[in-house]
Amino acid sequence: MLRNLYQRVLLLAASPFAPVWLAVVAFAESSFFPVPPDALLIPMALARPDRALRYALITTVASVAGGMLGYWIGYALFEQVARPLLALYHYEAAYTAFQDRFAQVGLWIILIKGLLPIPYKIITIASGAAKFDFVTFVVASAVTRGVRFFLEAGLLMAFGDQARVFIDRRLPWILIATAVLAVLGFGLIRYV
Repeated sequence: MLRNLYQRVLLLAASPFAPVWLAVVAFAESSFFPVPPDALLIPMALARPDRALRYALITTVASVAGGMLGYWIGYALFEQVARPLLALYHYEAAYTAFQDRFAQVGLWIILIKGLLPIPYKIITIASGAAKFDFVTFVVASAVTRGVRFFLEAGLLMAFGDQARVFIDRRLPWILIATAVLAVLGFGLIRYV
């Protein structure tokens, strides 16, 4: 089943509309959608290594733009949705402690978590909810997302056919490793 899905994604990655879908997925993942853009970026870079850097740029720009929406969701909708719930359960002090902690280490949280295969929307919404400096948030997002996506694209350009063979042979193990990294990333969110 996974192999069939992988082959379909490779076909989608070769279509002329793939860059548009890549931008849509990258934008949405940073604010509300659960599928990471790597699921399209990697097969697209494998299908067209000559366009890998362009795909990385599309992914980075769309991800940062989606991150701005996620920030706004945390910033603007927090008061209407979450604040009453915090008051109901008497968690105002805990939230204030969260804001203080995010103000101290928020930049590092954004930089580290942006590289990991965890849903970036968690970071973008938390940044807005904590009222983290918006310009710093955007710059840190651009740096961390750019490093991640350009690194992936560069590696796939350099090892394109070898990477395809590696992925074809070890797809289940790669998915397991990604899941483990995601769990570790969630653990870091909890304890940082």
